[in-house]
Amino acid sequence: MIDLNKLSAECSAFGVTPDKLALERLDRYAELLVEWNQKMNLTAITEPDAIVTRHFADSASFFAAVNPNQSAKLIDVGSGAGFPGMVLKILRPDMNITLLDATNKRITFLSAVAEDLGLTIEALHSRAEDAAAKPQYRQQYDFATARAVAELRVLSEYCLGFVKVGGTFVAMKGQLSDEELTSAANSIGVMGGKKEAVKTLTLADGSERCLLTVKKISQTPTKYPRCSAQMSKKPL
Repeated sequence: MIDLNKLSAECSAFGVTPDKLALERLDRYAELLVEWNQKMNLTAITEPDAIVTRHFADSASFFAAVNPNQSAKLIDVGSGAGFPGMVLKILRPDMNITLLDATNKRITFLSAVAEDLGLTIEALHSRAEDAAAKPQYRQQYDFATARAVAELRVLSEYCLGFVKVGGTFVAMKGQLSDEELTSAANSIGVMGGKKEAVKTLTLADGSERCLLTVKKISQTPTKYPRCSAQMSKKPL
């Protein structure tokens, strides 16, 4: 369905080169995405070249910011149709990946994709703030990531509670203004994080991406994350 040479080249630009099996799995993933999208709203991006660039290569750009160790644990918060988490699992099947989403139909889709591709993932149907309060998820991950699901100060509260001390939160944003970064400094600090780096990338179609890495340097206080209503009403 998709141009595998184009996919390989675009992923390689971000420091990860898919092997033959990964390319085959990504091609099948694209087929399943388009097929399931006809019965449920998963994505507005269904044209093959756009899937390659805006979903797959964009997800692979995660590896331009960090290089996870073998068998690293990662949680993708608000995974949606599996971006970036499912793509990361396909590219690095050694990683232990949890895909979290509050919408059950997306979790059903992600579980079906994993089964079809012969991959083992945890597809978790939960709100992020609820899961982050549970001992089996709280501060248990080497990495947490999220792809543009909220403003950074809210996103930091959602995600940093999952990250163990010494781990990293990677926020994948379309754009990240100095104002948004400055306003998130308190949230990042309260949640136990410290801004590490901001990396700006350009996808093959010319669109820009920003990857913010935040190091977890101390424990997250037990009262965080708060419920979404409190986050929205009074961001940290």
